[in-house]
Amino acid sequence: MVLEMKKNTTSKTIYYALREEIINLYLEPGTSISEKELSEKYSVSRTPVREALVRLAQEGLVNIYPQKGTVISLIDLSAVEDGRFLREHLERAVVKEACREFSPENILALEMNLKLQKMYIENHDYKKLFEADEEFHKIIFEGSNKKRIWDSINDGSTEFQRIRMLRLTANSSWDNIYLQHQEIFDAIKNKDPEKAEEFMKEHLNMVTFDKNEVREIYPNYFK
Repeated sequence: MVLEMKKNTTSKTIYYALREEIINLYLEPGTSISEKELSEKYSVSRTPVREALVRLAQEGLVNIYPQKGTVISLIDLSAVEDGRFLREHLERAVVKEACREFSPENILALEMNLKLQKMYIENHDYKKLFEADEEFHKIIFEGSNKKRIWDSINDGSTEFQRIRMLRLTANSSWDNIYLQHQEIFDAIKNKDPEKAEEFMKEHLNMVTFDKNEVREIYPNYFK
């Protein structure tokens, strides 16, 4: 029993590590990865590596080809749209809740997050900006007592996350993202649910307008 629990924990650790590398594009779409190399990298047997890869395949992040190997999947724009749609409609509802539920501590947490975003923009650190962007949205869910919903949509929108990272890589119009976050913050602080919903909708529709530009820059990353 203890051995089984340890194996499951190891598999989960590898899964989350690989998932983060895929979303952050350290492992680029189309890259081949091997069980043998991964088992050596993490100093484990192939079994937990294989289990982690199967889970990633179920999410559509890798393709496993028997007798051939495993490849990081190309980005599927229909899955991107599914993730965007899911996030838009849930986040529009939750941000209205935030206007009613947010405590002064939650407001302060968002304010500090915005300061970090501004610093990362000034430092041209798009990876840290992406992390702060995700944290901004997470704070809104947590402050509205909807953390479990955040965990659920975060797991179900990995393709959306990959293209958002590509957007940050492809162009430096990061100030627009920051300004939209500032508008959302102001609406929550002022307890204005209609404005908050409007700004959130605009923010999460930016990908719709940017995805063709990103595809032109990285044509080999897409199906």
